[in-house]
This record gives sequence, structure tokens and C-alpha cells, in this order.
Amino acid sequence: MGLLLSDARTDPTPGRGIGGYAAPQETPRGDPQLDAAVLIDRVSKRFGDDVALDDVSVAVPQGTILGIIGPSGAGKTTLVRLMTGALTPTDGEIRVMDEDPVRFKRHTRERIGYMPQQFALYPDLTTRENVDFVASLFGLLWWRRRRRTRQVLELVDLWSVRDRRAGRLSGGMQRRLELATALVHEPAVLFLDEPTAGIDPLLRSTIWRELSRLRNEGRTLLVTTQYVGEAEQCDAVLLISDGHVIAAGTPDDLRRTAIGGDMVDVETAAPIDPTSLRQIEGVHRIEQRGPNSIRATVDDAARILPEIVETITGSGGDVSSAAEARPSYDEVFALLVERDRAARPKADDAEHAA
Repeated sequence: MGLLLSDARTDPTPGRGIGGYAAPQETPRGDPQLDAAVLIDRVSKRFGDDVALDDVSVAVPQGTILGIIGPSGAGKTTLVRLMTGALTPTDGEIRVMDEDPVRFKRHTRERIGYMPQQFALYPDLTTRENVDFVASLFGLLWWRRRRRTRQVLELVDLWSVRDRRAGRLSGGMQRRLELATALVHEPAVLFLDEPTAGIDPLLRSTIWRELSRLRNEGRTLLVTTQYVGEAEQCDAVLLISDGHVIAAGTPDDLRRTAIGGDMVDVETAAPIDPTSLRQIEGVHRIEQRGPNSIRATVDDAARILPEIVETITGSGGDVSSAAEARPSYDEVFALLVERDRAARPKADDAEHAA
């Protein structure tokens, strides 16, 4: 995929990023190999004494879904508002389609879609009129506006209330209407701030299918969400907590970062002694979960799981089941946040000592 992600706080070694992606020490502007639709270089944002974002760097190539995931107040909305030009960074630089968001040309703005977190449409216009009006602002001709308005309203399941005033829609319907207006002009770069908040799981799946379709057409999407499980839908993820990017990479990389490798679960017909399994190269940790059950953390599940099974059967054991275990992203996120918060006071103390 050629994805580049970096975070100055969490890069484990100079010049390397989370998940093994290269992390440039300087912004490689003009580098044709980067091909970034969005480039954020050591950006911080302060409101008085409050630090909303601290030293964030990320480059997102075209045709990527980047999930910006974290709890309420983590800094996700601030980051989106910086990328759309609504805010100016205190430090650092942002480029979207190779332009400063604060100074977007009109043509560039027309290629950007934005769904804010708060309802910002016209309550006295109908559902259909709101979408049609936004489409007209982007220069869509009337016949195309009519077709696209119906398409996006059907996508978000609002066609049946197309003639209802927006102010009379429920909160969840208003969120879906915001999403429809962000999609109507088929933007090249799409910023979605909590697009699935308050939406039922069935419709949430439909929306993610549409976002994946847009990505497959070469569009770039940056999506904030509190639903940690939605990381699975993204090509890459930024985990944000307290204004810091605590981890960045593909969903699989974040899982491996959190647990220190892959996990495998093995069940046996009779009680098992795991002592011999600890001698297998690439086995980092063995957890006895019951007399007949173990969970192992390993370098590579595909390579090491057969060795574990062979070791057990070679010593007379009988394996009932053996499979790779995949902890949920809620667990992954909790582990990474806990680890970051435990390490941060030490890092801050070291900075003060220096």
C-alpha cells in the first residue's frame, strides 16, 4: 500500500515508524515516492495553556482510509479542523493535496468533503433540499444533482423522509443527512468526524461498505470514531489519547504492537505441562488458561503453531483444537493506552531532567 505513518513520541528507533513504516526526520516535500494526499508534519495545537495536540506527524497516500480513533476529548476533532483549515496549527505544517488548508484554492475546496461532528445544515429546508443545495454549491448541474441526491439519500436510508424538514429529523437522522451532503459531490478527499455516531449497527455496516467503495475508486478518507472496533474497516489507524498519537499503523500491526506478536490458543484432551513449549524458538510467553488450555504469544502464528502442536503430540499429548487468537480492538486500544500513560510520566521526567 506504500502507507507512511509516523509519530515523534512513539517511534521506537530513529528513522522507523510504528509497524515498521519509514518515519522521515524531515518532511520530504516534492518526493514523488510519497504521493501523500494529506501530510502532517510535527503539528501541535494549543488553546492557551491547554495542549489539544502534541507533535503529531502522519502522511496518508491517495486511496487510503485512515481511522483516527480515540475517546472523547482525545484531540480527533481538533485534528480534523486543522486539516480542513478551520484552525491554524500552533506549531508544524499541514498539506492537503499539496496546499495549506488555511489557503485552499477554490478548486481544491471543491474536491474536499467534510462532515462535522455537530449538525450544521438548514433546519427549515427539507432533507432533499439540503442535499440539493449543497450539491449546487459544488456546481453540479440540475439533472446530476437530482440523481446524486437520490443516490446518497438512499445510501443513508433517508429517501423515505426526503420531504421532511431537517429540523424535525431525529438526531441519528441528522447525522445521516450530514453524511449525505458530504458525499453528494463525490470528493477526492473526505473528512468525516464521527460519521457513525448514533447510527444503528446495520446501517453502520452499509456506510462502511460505501466508504470502502470510495477508497477503491482512489479517494482518500480520514474518519474519526469512538468505536474502536471500526479500526478493522480501515487501511491504517491513528490511536489518539490526551492529544498524543500513541500508536500508528495497519490494524494488524497495532494488534501485534499491543500484544508483542501473534497469539495462539491450544486445547488438549488431557492436562498439559507447557514447560517444553517455552523452548520453541519464537515463543515469547505461555499463559496457562486451564489444565487443558494454553495461550501463547509468538513471533509468527502460521509458522509456530504447527511446531507447538507437533511438540505436544510428540510427547504423547492429544490436541483437541489449535488456532490463532485475535483480541478485539477494544482490548488492543486499552493495552496501548495503558502502556502509553504508564510510560509518559517517565518520558516527561526525562525531558525535565535534560
